Amino acid sequence: MPRLIRHDATAPFEVKPTEKSVWICLCGLSRNYPLCDGSHKTCRQVEQPGKLHVYDKDRQKVIEIRDDL
Repeated sequence: MPRLIRHDATAPFEVKPTEKSVWICLCGLSRNYPLCDGSHKTCRQVEQPGKLHVYDKDRQKVIEIRDDL
């Protein structure tokens, strides 16, 4: 079932378990969710503050921009 979920973050969250960091996706665009795959770079490039950005099914392209409620 499709749903809209608010994600305000534009960068991942770093978890430092022992030797190597693990990055957790906070933007919701990662195709490897919950792990970050670098998709948050799209947020910084195309998203406008104060607007709601609706992405396509593959989370790759903005298909609609609305005023944020």
